[in-house]
Amino acid sequence: MKEDNISRLSICPRCGKPYYEPPALSRLDNETLICPDCGTREALDSIGVSPEEQDSIIQTIHRCLRSE
Repeated sequence: MKEDNISRLSICPRCGKPYYEPPALSRLDNETLICPDCGTREALDSIGVSPEEQDSIIQTIHRCLRSE
């Protein structure tokens, strides 16, 4: 049986925003599924990247994904 490639809308429990991409596993509890942006923020935060730099990195990721 062929599986349809239908995106599923989810709401991130961390930021409250909707997302369609595959979720990330939160580093905080290793159980909660969060949006890719929050997953990226948690990863960057774990290595000491400032919130301002996190915003810049996430904007760059979004720009690159839009251009594909």
